[in-house]
Amino acid sequence: MKKLLIISVLLMGIISQQAKAQKIGYADSEYILSKMPEYKGFQEELAKLTANWKKEVQSLFTDVERMYDALKAEEALLTREMYDERSAAIKKKEAEAVAYQDKIFGTDGLYFLKQKELMQPILAKLGEAIDRVSKKQRLGMLVDKAGLPLLWTDPRHDYSDFVLEELGIETIEN
Repeated sequence: MKKLLIISVLLMGIISQQAKAQKIGYADSEYILSKMPEYKGFQEELAKLTANWKKEVQSLFTDVERMYDALKAEEALLTREMYDERSAAIKKKEAEAVAYQDKIFGTDGLYFLKQKELMQPILAKLGEAIDRVSKKQRLGMLVDKAGLPLLWTDPRHDYSDFVLEELGIETIEN
C-alpha cells in the first residue's frame, strides 16, 4: 500500500509538472516600431525616395502623352510611313517608361530593395530586444499582437525537425 501511495504521489508530481503551462507573452510590433526613432527616420527617407521616383516615372509617362498628342495633331499632315515611324517611337518610349516603373516599383524593384535594406537594421535591433526580454521574463513564446505569428520562441520547444521526420523529409544539419 505504501508503494502504491508513493507511486501515486510521484505520478501526480510528474503530471502536475507537465500540466504547467508555458509562460506566453505578447508584444505589439507596430506600437514598438512607432516609438523607435530609427523607424521614423526610415519612413521619412523612404517617403523622400518614393516621391522622387514617382516624379521620374510620371515625367516619363507625361512625355509619352505629349508625344501621342503631337502625333494626333500632326496626323493629317504625315504620310503613312511617317505616322507608323512616330507611332513606333512612341510605343518604344512607352515601353521604356513601363520598364522603368517596374524597375522601381515592381516586385523586385528598387523601392522594395531599399525598403528591405533600410528596415533590416531596425528589425535586427527589435529582434535582439525581443530575445533579451523573452529570456529575462523566461517566456516560452512571444506572440506579436500586430499580426506576425511569433516573434520569439524558446528553441527547446521547436518540434519542426520532428514534424519533418514524421513527414518523411530529411533535414540537413549545418
